[in-house]
Amino acid sequence: MATMNLRLKVLLLAIIPLVLALGAVAYIATYQSAKLARHEIDVFEKTMIKAKQAELLNYVALALTSIDHLYNVEETRSAEDEAEAQRLVKQVLDRLTYGTDGYFFVYDERGNNLVHPKQTWRVGKNYWELEDENGLKVIQRLIEEGRAGGGYVRYAWEQPSTGEVTDKIGYAVFLDRWNWMLGTGIYIDDVITQVNLAKEEFDSQIRETFWLISLIAFGAVVVVFGAGIAINIHETRLADGKLQALTEKIVATQEEERGRVARELHDSISQILVSVKFALEQATMTIGERLSPASAAIDRANDNLNLAIREVRRISHDLRPGILDDLGLSKALENLAEDFSSRTGIEVAVRTTGFKNLLRDEVKTALYRIAQESLTNVERHAGASKVELGLLRNRNDVTLRIADDGQGFDLQRLSRGAAKFGIGLKNMKERLERLNGALIIESSPAGTVIEAKLPHSVLQSPKEDTRSTGIAPADQAA
Repeated sequence: MATMNLRLKVLLLAIIPLVLALGAVAYIATYQSAKLARHEIDVFEKTMIKAKQAELLNYVALALTSIDHLYNVEETRSAEDEAEAQRLVKQVLDRLTYGTDGYFFVYDERGNNLVHPKQTWRVGKNYWELEDENGLKVIQRLIEEGRAGGGYVRYAWEQPSTGEVTDKIGYAVFLDRWNWMLGTGIYIDDVITQVNLAKEEFDSQIRETFWLISLIAFGAVVVVFGAGIAINIHETRLADGKLQALTEKIVATQEEERGRVARELHDSISQILVSVKFALEQATMTIGERLSPASAAIDRANDNLNLAIREVRRISHDLRPGILDDLGLSKALENLAEDFSSRTGIEVAVRTTGFKNLLRDEVKTALYRIAQESLTNVERHAGASKVELGLLRNRNDVTLRIADDGQGFDLQRLSRGAAKFGIGLKNMKERLERLNGALIIESSPAGTVIEAKLPHSVLQSPKEDTRSTGIAPADQAA
């Protein structure tokens, strides 16, 4: 687990720079695209504005041509004729319109409106201090540009056809002879609309580009991370497989060594002790007189020797019960229960199911050791008066069940390793995990139930019929 965490950390350290680099690429690409889009929109807007300005020049030229015969005269006219000429110029300009909102306007040098065909209510009023929504004094600026020889002014003005205030570009000239400012203007709402549409289109393209780059970057990160995880998992599985094989080999070696030591104890030391026992019995018969001090000493030695023989046999049986190899798991469990009851006085009810020699040797050994460890825990810690031990073959699994009526224990405390009792449970769990099994423990003040479950794959013959009741016949050894 520590190796896997280290590999994940190394993988993350490798991916983080990749994510940062891809994020930087996405940001730079988006920024450059937005910058280019703004430049193109500015060029587009300036081009359209220039086209509008050229159009304004033509309109103003048309208006000047229309009033030239009235404004430009060589001979000196009387005041009455000059006033008549001004009146006629106003009439001409008042009728001179173009498009929906195209018209000409005239203001005197003080800001009084003289001509306004689309908004006649303005005629005769002074607009010298008039400001648009941006704070620009429109009439003053138009007069200023006109006096300078003609110029453009961009301002906000009410559009006659809609009644809404929108941007407008005006061009003004100054009629020096009469101190009049003559001008016209074109509303550029269509330009603004087209520019906004272009901005929206560019923004949409930039967003699509950003998400496309982000998607590609995310995909690359997922591929790299997934590949790293896959390699990590593969290597972990290989390591786990090797570790499991090594563990199984160690367990097999331990069991083999246990069997060898058990055989040595039974065949060698036990036989030696039996021979000594026979020699002592023979010495007792030779002495004859049992009341002599020597005879009493020999009897005590004989009793101790009997205890030693039983202890050697018990140790030999615990190391590797020969009955497990000779008669099978069911008989071994029954024998284990009998020895446990005779030693502890705790009643053990045994229910076993035969498997017709279907259980592999390592499975029989694992289940026997689990039963052995469970009974040892009951003896040391449970304070129980009765134990139920069952070996059953169900529809989906093989189950070894040990239940007692003892005082129970705290599972959480054991999982934290706070008690020596938990080491045995951990060993049982590891034995089952090596066989793809599971250990289920339920404990309460009313008792403890331990179930060791193994899949049917532990059976040597997968064709064994387990339909009907799910319990195999009990007439064969496990």
